Amino acid sequence: MKRHTGTKRDGFSLLEVVIVVAIIAILAAIGIPRMSRGSKGATESALSGNLAVLRNAIDLYAAEHAGTFPTEANINTQLAQYTDVSGGVSETKTTTHIYGPYVRSIPPLPVGAKKGGAVIAAVDGNDVGWIYDDADGTVKANTTDTELDEADRKYNEY
Repeated sequence: MKRHTGTKRDGFSLLEVVIVVAIIAILAAIGIPRMSRGSKGATESALSGNLAVLRNAIDLYAAEHAGTFPTEANINTQLAQYTDVSGGVSETKTTTHIYGPYVRSIPPLPVGAKKGGAVIAAVDGNDVGWIYDDADGTVKANTTDTELDEADRKYNEY
């Protein structure tokens, strides 16, 4: 039989535990700021993507309606339902309502104080996420001039 000589160790020393905790703290100090910047960049990408979807839908509507943009009063239904040549809406496709729908639903605003607003309107409101001008068919985010992205660009100028 072989006898074990020396001292028996039943755990980690205090120095080993301190070193492991210090390494974990250093990794967290590096990783956490990178992850928080990533989520902000994702919301900015979502804003750009949602604006592109809305602008393309408005352009397609105008192309199919002889250059006429959706009206400020009816843009939400005109983009999400079937329309006739004059812009009248119907929930179902009929012999006269042959155009659209251009979006499944109005995408919500992903940034700012009005985040989550999924309504397009000409004026600011509690649930309004997007501001629309039917004179030139432009749509922009319903945010204030103080709401900025990481590059200090105003969200309402995207």
